[in-house]
Amino acid sequence: MTLTERLVAIDDFMYLYILVGLLIIIGVFLTIRTNFVQLRYFPESFKVVMEKKTDKEAISSFQALMVATASRVGTGNIAGIATALVAGGPGALMWMWIMAIIGGASAFAESTLAQVYKERDGAIFKGGPAYYIRKAMGKNWLGMVFAVLLIITFAYGFNGLQAYNIVSAFEYYSSDWQHSSVPVYLGIILTVVATLLFFGGVEKISKVSSILVPIMAALYIILGLTVTIVNIGKLPEVVSMIVTDAFDFRAIFGGMLGSCLVMGIKRGLFSNEAGMGSAPNAAASSDVSHPVKQGLVQVLSVFIDTMVICSTTGFLVLFSGVYEKGGAKDGIPLVQAAVETVFGSIGVHVMTAAVVLFAFTSLIGNYFYAEFNARFISDNKAFLFVFRITCCVMVFVGAINSMAGAWALADITMGFMAIVNIIALFCLNGVVKKVLDDYTRQKKAGKDPVFKAKEVGIENTTPGIWE
Repeated sequence: MTLTERLVAIDDFMYLYILVGLLIIIGVFLTIRTNFVQLRYFPESFKVVMEKKTDKEAISSFQALMVATASRVGTGNIAGIATALVAGGPGALMWMWIMAIIGGASAFAESTLAQVYKERDGAIFKGGPAYYIRKAMGKNWLGMVFAVLLIITFAYGFNGLQAYNIVSAFEYYSSDWQHSSVPVYLGIILTVVATLLFFGGVEKISKVSSILVPIMAALYIILGLTVTIVNIGKLPEVVSMIVTDAFDFRAIFGGMLGSCLVMGIKRGLFSNEAGMGSAPNAAASSDVSHPVKQGLVQVLSVFIDTMVICSTTGFLVLFSGVYEKGGAKDGIPLVQAAVETVFGSIGVHVMTAAVVLFAFTSLIGNYFYAEFNARFISDNKAFLFVFRITCCVMVFVGAINSMAGAWALADITMGFMAIVNIIALFCLNGVVKKVLDDYTRQKKAGKDPVFKAKEVGIENTTPGIWE
């Protein structure tokens, strides 16, 4: 067995038998603990996301939402969903929706904690699991472990993969891709653009994300709606197929590992990243009057990722007529074929643009997370300069190499990162409850909630932020 095969085997075992279960448990636990906050306050999330920031130089709730969505919404929302449908069946889509609802509580809790324990970094804020592990739990060493795992996962593993996805999307246009120098040229262009963004700072990244992500999502949704409208007569059949397959428990337990339940839960959890500890790094950066507001904004991000983008891919595939459970066509080629049934060959070009946009926004969102964790380790300018250089180099390396082994390793480090975050969420659920109760009291009194940590009985927050 090769090293890559060993890494893939470890990756499969960790996710299937450990991480999926832990994420479901923490999601259900926090759903009950917060009295279904992700449903009770869902309409509120639309209001708070549009609130104005008080500091002109700070990052707004909307910008933080777009950064988190940029990282969450990637090529996995196209290829990953198609693969889940082929391997697990149409019912996988239903289980993705169910996990988005459960995972919303985890996303709320981790992002609220990130706000409570954030720190100021010049005109902006920084924070995330590494910060609340150090401040609230008093475990600086564990915070360091989390920061290192996140950097390996997002800055080097996932960004290498996203760079490869961007470049490989152009393979369709080459007659001899294996011997072409096009990947090198594309890798150089991508690295230059990434360098400008990475060295431009998190403010520039948040602004670029706030422009690109809405455009990307809107174009893809329009694509999905068009295919749905053209095939509207199939709607009852498709909905019936999703529901029937989702609750065919005899089939599910007869082939558990490849069932719609397992594939839907796994793909749903790792698409929206709820409870994984990544999105709180973006959530901490925004300027809000109460931590719960940004927690609710991240619930909205989970909704956008799963209920909107993943569902768009699901319906694209199921409506097209080219879908076949267990079929040979899978991933992005399956979605391209689905789009081609309505748009012809131009559909392939549209999908190429979608893959590039999805992968590029993930690239900058992933870097945003990594930089905040690099700053947790050290604010030394020389250290940060070297860190940024290595991130830029990794973009180029990823662009010209598939790096299957590095991808599996990044998956494993993300698994350990998530386990550390889940432990923290269990330990700090009382803080989440206190902050949520404070928000609810102020809302019932007709106030625009303003958080003061000491009045709620929460210690170890950063001086000057929640006083």
